[in-house]
Amino acid sequence: MTDLMKWFDSRRSPMDVIERLFEGEMGSSAIRVEEMVDGNTLVVRAELPGIDPEKDVDVTVTDGVLSIRAERQEKTEHKDKDSYRSEFRYGSFVRRLPLPSGVQQGDVTASYKDGVLEVRAPLPDQQEVASASKIPISRG
Repeated sequence: MTDLMKWFDSRRSPMDVIERLFEGEMGSSAIRVEEMVDGNTLVVRAELPGIDPEKDVDVTVTDGVLSIRAERQEKTEHKDKDSYRSEFRYGSFVRRLPLPSGVQQGDVTASYKDGVLEVRAPLPDQQEVASASKIPISRG
C-alpha cells in the first residue's frame, strides 16, 4: 500500500501516474532512486549496476523534469560436457522526477561510479525564487 501512495505524490500529474503504470515502475524493473539535498544542491542517486553509462544511459532535463533512461542486456551461458544452459535478461527502464522550481537545466551534472548514477542540480537562491505576495483588494 505504501508503494501505491508514492504514485500519488502531489508533485506528479495524473498523466505521469498513468505513464508510470505502463512503464512498470512499481515492479522489480524500476530504477530505484534516492533524493536528498546536500547544502544548496539537489542530489539524485540511481541504482544502475552492470550498465555502461556511456552507451546505455540517457539523462535529460525537460520542462523541469529530470528523466533517467537506461537499457540493460545480459546473457549468460553455461556449457558442460552433457548440458547447455543459456539465460538472458533485458529491458529498458525510465524514471522521471520533478525538479524544484528555478533549477537551471545547464547546471545539472551527472556521474557514474560503482553502479550508482549520481545527478546533481544546484538549487536556486531563495531570493531568486518568486515568493508569494499578498495582493490588496480594493472596493469598487
